Amino acid sequence: MPRAEARSQVEITGGVDTHRDTHTAAAIDQTGRMLGHATFPTTRAGYAALLAWLRSFGRLVLAGVEGTGAYGAGLTTYLSEQGITVVEIDRPNRKTRRRAGKSDPIDAEAAARAALGKVRTGTPKNRDSQVEALRNLRVARTSAVDQRAGCMRQIKALIVTAPHGLRDQLRGLTTARLIHTCRNLRPDSTQIGVPEQAVKTALRSLARRYTTAQQEIAELDTLITALIETINPALLQLTGVGPDIAGQLLVTAGPNPERIHSEAAFAMLCGAAPIPASSGQTQRHRLNRGGDRQANKALYLIVINRLRWDPRTHTYLAKRTADGLSKKDTIRCLKRLIAREIYYTLRQTQPTTNKQPATT
Repeated sequence: MPRAEARSQVEITGGVDTHRDTHTAAAIDQTGRMLGHATFPTTRAGYAALLAWLRSFGRLVLAGVEGTGAYGAGLTTYLSEQGITVVEIDRPNRKTRRRAGKSDPIDAEAAARAALGKVRTGTPKNRDSQVEALRNLRVARTSAVDQRAGCMRQIKALIVTAPHGLRDQLRGLTTARLIHTCRNLRPDSTQIGVPEQAVKTALRSLARRYTTAQQEIAELDTLITALIETINPALLQLTGVGPDIAGQLLVTAGPNPERIHSEAAFAMLCGAAPIPASSGQTQRHRLNRGGDRQANKALYLIVINRLRWDPRTHTYLAKRTADGLSKKDTIRCLKRLIAREIYYTLRQTQPTTNKQPATT
């Protein structure tokens, strides 16, 4: 009995290396002593067994999980429901991995040690939220957009090699007119072995698929817009921000944007924060190629929209050009400034200084 009481006083940190079918867990104490490792199935019963196994060593105070947004999403949700503090573990340092080797138990132990030492850790996104619903809708929309674009590429490729009469009929049409014409082609199914009839059949099929994808996109856009207006309508009021851009930025920040501790951290997350690359008397920054590239693309599209329509952005561009910056450099500056504006809109707070997070 005294041994059980002593064990209950030991604080345990767990680490989990996640995969599609199994999770490998490791347990260490507060001094970093390895206590054991085990593998469990990725089912709710497996999650319960994993938690019970970790608790068998003492009082579980922290769990470091790899891939909380992918293979580790289910486990992260379960542990959070059980009141366990979960931190997201970044991928192991490559130099360390080369030295220590690679296996599931090794990765699980590395995750536990990273969680204990708070090395390259972060707060996972909450997966039970409206933002998660928004992410799911965006997955379907992205697929439909890709399918629509693929259909158009294939239609144009078929037109290039089509018989002269059909090619002359379809060449030079607008997209809407081209799709309408292809949908109304009437191939002779009894002559399907004739190339002209076969290409008509293919064009009609692709045009119908294009129309279906277009309808799906319109339906999903309606749902996405309504959801964004529920989550954070202020985003849609910003210049140059539409439902697609707002949806991406909400998904990037997650339903708990307070996990991003500053606007500089959000800019780094979006790959919009310049990286210092100075040495000696040379003072410079280099382009940041990390972060969420889809969020970076969203910031870029906001800049392009504002360069077209926003007078303040026109003024800023002229000022920075006079300072000697190229247009590319100015766009990067604008992305960084817009990241600040987006951050405070996501947090629904204002910066503590009197300086407004404007883009000009």
